[in-house]
Amino acid sequence: MKVLILGNGQLGQMLGQASIQLGDECLLINTRTNQVMPVGSHQALDWSVEQAMAWADVVSWEHEQISDAHVALAQSKLLTRPEQIKPLTHRQHEKSLFDRLDLGTAPWQAFANKEELADILAHWQGRAVIKAAEGGYDGKGQWRWQPGDDIQPLLATAGQQPGIVEAMIPFHCEVSIVGARTKNGDTHCYPLVENIHRDGILSHTLAGITKLPSHLQAVAESWFTRLTTDLGYVGTLAIEFFVVGEGEQASLLINEVAPRVHNSGHWSLTGSNCSQFSLHMRAITGAPIPPLSTQPTLMLNVIGVPEIPAFFWQHGQAAPFWYGKEARPGRKVGHINIALDGQSSGDEWVQSHAEQLQKLV
Repeated sequence: MKVLILGNGQLGQMLGQASIQLGDECLLINTRTNQVMPVGSHQALDWSVEQAMAWADVVSWEHEQISDAHVALAQSKLLTRPEQIKPLTHRQHEKSLFDRLDLGTAPWQAFANKEELADILAHWQGRAVIKAAEGGYDGKGQWRWQPGDDIQPLLATAGQQPGIVEAMIPFHCEVSIVGARTKNGDTHCYPLVENIHRDGILSHTLAGITKLPSHLQAVAESWFTRLTTDLGYVGTLAIEFFVVGEGEQASLLINEVAPRVHNSGHWSLTGSNCSQFSLHMRAITGAPIPPLSTQPTLMLNVIGVPEIPAFFWQHGQAAPFWYGKEARPGRKVGHINIALDGQSSGDEWVQSHAEQLQKLV
């Protein structure tokens, strides 16, 4: 099958590599320049976007911000269209979707301007997170507030665009589920993984070793199926949750949804028999999906540094992935998967290698 990916960043490249490993042909489009690129190459083909679209059997994306022009050219070859996932790109619409589908989420209120924001906060009980309705990731476009704080700086920043006020949840931990829905409507999910953030950016993910109550997996998979079915979504998607409470009293609240392959699924490149990238390609092409298996894996993000330290290239349990991007503060430039031997937990590995981990940010 001939697959065309809109986007040639690290996600597009990893999707392309998975496609080729499955025996498909794959090309990427640089959506900024409209150059058509082979997988793993910086040398563009002498092709137009129109030629690439005509060549492809199926079209997908590495991220959900794609142009109307590309959508129009892809036509029915794009199995999930932007209008299907539009609610997920606007936090007010996303929260309304969660409420409509009875998917647990933190209490919230929408505002259109600084006057409405001020009115909401005047009556708000407890601490809150204010989030811009559009844009924002890795902690951007978010502000924290609690009663007694000076509201004026908040109105001058958060109040300059529509957004939501959301109750700050005292959660036990943060987790995510990554899975895929096929063209036939079947869903396949990995086990829940635990995510640890630093300054709003994902620091590391613990896969295959999370000690969560078993009932949470069933809830997460049920919500995944309910959401993707309602959207008519085809491909890999991630849902991020807060875990509230512990033991049998633990419950999930959805934080947000990413309609694409996701950073918290990068562990699957070495920690599963089928990576999230291969899972996506299988879902959109109709290739068979095997039962998903998981090995204990720690995924470490490499953030804002010019290179991955030699320690990780030489470590027998480590598999480094370098994206070839220019380093700048807060930018994810690579990740490292650590195969855990079962003798130590991911938390213990992080603690025992703290000095080396400081070199990754």
